[in-house]
Formats: sequence, structure tokens, C-alpha cells
Amino acid sequence: MQNALFVGVSSQVALARELDVIANNMANVSTTGFKARNARFEEYLMPTASADSFMGADRRVSYVIDSGTPLDLSQGPVEPDGNPMHVAVKGDAFLSVKTPSGDRFTRNGAFELDARGTLVTSDGYAVQGDNGPITVSQQETGLSIAPDGTVSTNLGVRGKIRLVTFKNAQVLKSEGANLFSSTQAPQAAGIDGRLEPGTLERSNVKPVVEMTRLMDVNRTYSMISSVISRLDDLRGTAIRRLADVA
Repeated sequence: MQNALFVGVSSQVALARELDVIANNMANVSTTGFKARNARFEEYLMPTASADSFMGADRRVSYVIDSGTPLDLSQGPVEPDGNPMHVAVKGDAFLSVKTPSGDRFTRNGAFELDARGTLVTSDGYAVQGDNGPITVSQQETGLSIAPDGTVSTNLGVRGKIRLVTFKNAQVLKSEGANLFSSTQAPQAAGIDGRLEPGTLERSNVKPVVEMTRLMDVNRTYSMISSVISRLDDLRGTAIRRLADVA
């Protein structure tokens, strides 16, 4: 009976983790370039059942453990908005940006110019070019971004936006503010990524799917709570009856 309670609790812990993932996805349904995460779980077999005092071989107990939250790297909807400084990343590439903590990676292509004329994201992080941040002067006009990332003005080419890929993008760690970090060295995207100027990639979160998952998690969590409550009542009844016999 004790093992059954532990199995139920392990399931509830896993479901609580999945609920956090769903809540984060729903909170970013309108975030430009956001990539959803999914919850993954696996079975953990306890080699012995310590509370099993019956004759014969010990029985293995099956628990639930969290095996990770992989990224959903599918392309989000691309919507035109007519802004020449906005770009959608197509393919498996990421934009490289400079932050106080070092280089980070994002799919947020909502660019603008800051007070110093540096091309930055909507969160104020400098967009990295092949030769560092890209800057234009106040006298320049007609800024445009080509599909290969080349940034030009009326005075010519000002740089080329750096697009990178990773051998295994699942190693990317979410850092908040729609940024990722990686211990794996990025590689030049090449043909694996390009930009679509005048558009933005929206979040790839599917609200209907997430709401369905939310209802399933709540229903399952409530069901397990009911089972645990009944097992606890059963244990209490057993203890009282054994005490009466004694």
C-alpha cells in the first residue's frame, strides 16, 4: 500500500512539472519567435519493494520520472507587417545577439535602431553580424535587410546578420526573454537558414493543443489525488481494525 502511495506521488510531481511547461507555453503564445517546449517522462523501476514482506522474490515498483522538456523547433506562422527592419528566420537557424552575459541566441527578428544607431532586438540586445554589432549613422536612410542577412543603407552595405545552427539544438537552454544559451559551439547556418524581410515569425504554440493538454493534466491529477486519498483511508481503517484485534 505504501508503494502505491509513492507511485501516485511520483505521478503527481511529474504532472505538476508538465503543468509548469504548459503554463509557460500559454504565457508566450504571442511572443515573437517563441519555441514551445513539451514535457517528457519515463518509467523508473525500483529494484526492490521495501514494504513487500510476502514470500518469494521482491517485486519491482514502477515510478514516473521527468526525462526532460525538449524544444518544439517547428516553424511558427510567418506574418508580413511591412517593417523593413523586421525579419522572420526561416529554417533551423537562430540569430546571435550580444547580452551582458555574453552571446545568446533567439528567433526574435523584431529589430530596431537604438539611440546609437545599433541594430538591436525589441529587448534591446545588439544583433551580431559577421564582424560584430551592426551600426548605422543618423545621416543614413533606406535601411534594408536582404534574405541572406546583408544590411544596407543609401551609403552601401553596413554588415551581414549572423545566422547560426547547432549540431543538436535540443541542448539549448532557455534563459528567459526569449533567449537561449548553449555549451555547444554554434556553426554558420549556410543553406540551413535565411531571413524573410518585412515579416515576423510568431510563436509556434498551438493554444487549442495546449488547452487540451491542460485539461488532461488537471483531470489526471485529480484522479490520482482521489486514489491516494482512498488508499490513505484504507490504511487508516486497517490500522484501527488491527488495534481493535490487539
